[in-house]
Amino acid sequence: MFKLLVKLVLAGLIANATWRLGTAYADYYKFKDSVQQTTQFGPERSEEDLRVRILELAAQYGVPLADDGFTVERSQNHTIVDGGFATPIELFPGYERPWPFSFHIDTFVIARPER
Repeated sequence: MFKLLVKLVLAGLIANATWRLGTAYADYYKFKDSVQQTTQFGPERSEEDLRVRILELAAQYGVPLADDGFTVERSQNHTIVDGGFATPIELFPGYERPWPFSFHIDTFVIARPER
């Protein structure tokens, strides 16, 4: 009976850690996709406008991204966004660990022809 209880507790701890880590990765990928979409379909936006929008997306997805935690650069027809952050994840009750995430988004942008 005790052996079964230990197995159930262990399975519960693993399921909890998997859920919390999976949720953090899901938010990360949603954020990264949104940033890529913003850079791809916003060629008329300035770098400062893109920075503001990226910070808005970070807040929307619960990503703890600081203003100095990323860079936005335009090079010919490319918009490049590099950055990183660490999300605190409670893997086990009472054990919280910062989990690092980084991103590099290089989007090729075709300017719309002027009419």
